[in-house]
Amino acid sequence: MSEIRLPSWDEVEAEAVRLALAASAAELHGALSGWLAAGGKDLPGWIAEVMADPAMPAPVEGDPLDRLRAATVAQLGDADFGFDLLLPEGEGDQVAVRAGALFAWCRAFLGGFGLAVGDKALGEEDQEALGDIANLAAARIDEVDPENDEESLVEIEEYVRMAVLLLHADCALGPRQRSRLH
Repeated sequence: MSEIRLPSWDEVEAEAVRLALAASAAELHGALSGWLAAGGKDLPGWIAEVMADPAMPAPVEGDPLDRLRAATVAQLGDADFGFDLLLPEGEGDQVAVRAGALFAWCRAFLGGFGLAVGDKALGEEDQEALGDIANLAAARIDEVDPENDEESLVEIEEYVRMAVLLLHADCALGPRQRSRLH
């Protein structure tokens, strides 16, 4: 995994509350990740772009939201696939909380991705990955079996992580590599 670490869930959540943002830490990271994966620009004032609200304040350099942006950009570009999802920590009875955060992350990812993707043609694998993320975004938690659900959640998180890296490679890195060749 990458040596570039995301700020903690609590830091990002506290900053979102301080700024009165109507988004959780998972939603902020999901939207930012979607924006960047689709080829959106790395901008210091990313919140206004990603949340499609020009009135949103720009993060202050070095604050948790600025560090979230910098770490996400670095992780997406990490050749060792060091991208992480910003989700709350915990095990056992926290599975429902983490799953809910993952579903919110996926919903926000789709929003950020949609804002940045424009008219880019997506390949079959990209469409499948987006469809799977959309299915997770629409998921609900009915009952929780902490022991079995913990393992399933870890597998789903890993799948989402790899789907994001695939989309980023195809939508953001691929076009940049092609433009450097011309």
